[in-house]
Order: sequence, then C-alpha cells, then structure tokens
Amino acid sequence: MEVLGVDACGRPGWTGIRLTDGTFAGSLVGLRLDVLIKRAAGAEAIAVDMPLGLIEKGWRAADLGARALLGARRNSVFLVAPRPAWREPDYLSAGDRCHELTGHRLSRQAWALAPKLLEARACWLADERIHEVHPEVSFFALAGGVPLDHAKKTWRGQNARRRLLAAAGIVLPDELGEADRVPVDDVLDAAAAAWSAHRIGLGVAGRIPEMPELDVEGRVVEIRY
Repeated sequence: MEVLGVDACGRPGWTGIRLTDGTFAGSLVGLRLDVLIKRAAGAEAIAVDMPLGLIEKGWRAADLGARALLGARRNSVFLVAPRPAWREPDYLSAGDRCHELTGHRLSRQAWALAPKLLEARACWLADERIHEVHPEVSFFALAGGVPLDHAKKTWRGQNARRRLLAAAGIVLPDELGEADRVPVDDVLDAAAAAWSAHRIGLGVAGRIPEMPELDVEGRVVEIRY
C-alpha cells in the first residue's frame, strides 16, 4: 500500500514523504499541492498537515480536542477560525469576522496560513483520499499517548521524533532525495503525516473528535492520527 504525508513549508511550498507498506519510499517537494499529489497518483491515502474542514461559527471541536491531549505541546495547535473569516480580503476584516463568530480575534500567525489553507482545502474537497492530520497529535500517538517533552525545532525534540518514526518502521535516510534541503522539522512533520496516512489506509487511525462535526460541504471536520 502506498500513502503520502504532506507538510506545508516556506520553500518550496509543500513537502511530501511517501511510504510503501509503512516504510520510506521517497520524498517529493513542490510549489503547488495539487501537482505534488498528482505525482503520487498511486497513493491510497494522503494526509496533509493543514486545517481542511471549516465550521460556520465557534471553534472546531478537532482543535479543542487536540489541545486537550497535547499538554505542553498544546500551543502547536492553533484554533481555526470559522469559514466566513477565511473569505475576507485582509487580516483586519478577517479578525473582525472571527471575533463576531467566536468572541476572539484571528491571530496573525493563523492568517498567514490563509493561502495554503485555502489551497489545501480546495484539494480536499476534490479528492476523498485526502485527510487532515496534525504532526504533534501523530507524535503523541507514536509515543504511546504521551506529549513530547521538547519542541520540534530543538535538537532533543528532533532526535526524539526521528527515533519514534524509526521505531514505527519509518527510517529516514541521510539522503532524502528531493527533500534534502527542506528544514528538518518539516521533513519530520511530513513523515509523521505519512505514518497517519498509513494508519488511515489500514483502517486503524484514530480521530478527533470522536463525534464528528460537518463542514458546510458535508465533509467531516476532524484530525486523524
């Protein structure tokens, strides 16, 4: 079984890790997510580290549930604004709309993700193989349900994540191919997404929340792991 895990990164835009039967099978990088996905046409499941399903009002249960699990790593999960906020033309109007619908303003960090969020959402709506994941939730599961002690950009944090992936059969080689120049934390996040994609393909992946919310398009709003 082939799967693909994808993480958004600054350059070139998206990083993918491919697995075949649960083991490393190569990396992909690209400016556009739809093109990267087409290059992995044989993937049975695709896991993307980006919010995909959007609700109309309030905060997503998926984000609140993920934060509750992650303890010290809870701030790695940002609260995703309702769908109408992402349709606004600029940060100030998006913040106003978010405040109207949630009681809180949208952070600048969240708004900076708008282009990639909307790009990934369009792919998700067009392809049922695509699922939303969050790497810290995946690493939480890889660690046996324990939040990791160190952040992903630290030396100890990166080594711990690489060891967890290796213990699960995903041994990342020193020469990755296309992703050789991608920041380490983005590679690790894409690999964690691929681990979750493999679990999705096998039908054993967990989900947050257990009781689903629905997007306006009728798709389930959830984080898989």
